[in-house]
Amino acid sequence: MGVGSGSDTGGGTGDGFIELDGLEKVFDVRRRTGFLRSERREVRAVDGISFRVERGEMVGYIGPNGAGKSTTIKMLTGILTPSGGSLRVAGIDPSRERTRLAHRIGVVFGQRTTLWWDLPLRDSYRLVHRMYRVPDARFRANLERCVELLDLEELLEVPVRQLSLGQRMRGDIAAALLHDPEVLYLDEPTIGLDVVSKAKVRGFLRDLNAERGTTVLLTTHDLTDIEQLCKRVMVIDHGRLMYDGALSGLHEVGESERTLVVDLERELPPIRMESEPSVRTVKVEGPRQWLAFPASASAAPLVARIAAEYPMVDLSVREPDIEAVIAKMYASAKEPAKEPARNPAKTPAEEPVTEAPAGPASGR
Repeated sequence: MGVGSGSDTGGGTGDGFIELDGLEKVFDVRRRTGFLRSERREVRAVDGISFRVERGEMVGYIGPNGAGKSTTIKMLTGILTPSGGSLRVAGIDPSRERTRLAHRIGVVFGQRTTLWWDLPLRDSYRLVHRMYRVPDARFRANLERCVELLDLEELLEVPVRQLSLGQRMRGDIAAALLHDPEVLYLDEPTIGLDVVSKAKVRGFLRDLNAERGTTVLLTTHDLTDIEQLCKRVMVIDHGRLMYDGALSGLHEVGESERTLVVDLERELPPIRMESEPSVRTVKVEGPRQWLAFPASASAAPLVARIAAEYPMVDLSVREPDIEAVIAKMYASAKEPAKEPARNPAKTPAEEPVTEAPAGPASGR
């Protein structure tokens, strides 16, 4: 597998390795309104999403519960058929050529396992070997690498049902990679892992992407995964794409603030910058003061002003917390825009859900 080309942090459609164009997924939901009565309504889980991912990119795909993340992944793997729009993975229509696509993708769902519950981990890997018809030499090399980097040696003879959630998670990641997939879909890959195990998994994924050019689409609620692994992030809510661009650009779109921590020679009244109304003192603790200013603004002019007017000893700039930025985006998205923002530089519990008849889909 060759190393992928450079990535384009913009969205849209084109000659991407993964391409979605106006993708939709509608479910028919039956809701009880009385003892013998029920009503049907449509739930639009994915609502006109378009983006492309280039070969070798590592992209975060995040959103609140019920936003449409897992539904998107299931359509990308061929588990679900789109209601509208089109998608291609490596030039393949997943819903029409699912078996052919299966040899080119790997999937890890954090809440479910692809391993055989009553078999030792090693036997699960042997079954993967046969299912995907992986050449013996390549299988052995891939297994040895996964066992070493994911620290699985002592777990190979343990039945899957006896593994902890974190151990099983590492086992699932290895199983998804034994056939050398070109694209890897990860849905909550670090769920249940301790700090050390998370670091191992993140390091493994970075190496995999750098050395083999594996394309990775990562969905997670652990935003540290996104910060450490992805340069590009897509934010989805109510089935629509809210943002697609560089991770750093989220701060600007979310209208977040950075914090300047200033240590003065002595305790003084709060620093005032009357000519800079967007700068405000948020905390004073002895000679240390915290000033908030827009994340999109440069800290240099502010630092120069303070140094000229106050007896400053030390300072540091703290970046906005990404979780706070994204939470602010969710809170402000009362009516998600049809077009996602770009960086310039669950439905309620109801009756069983069934698919609505697929409408005419462009390109399908």
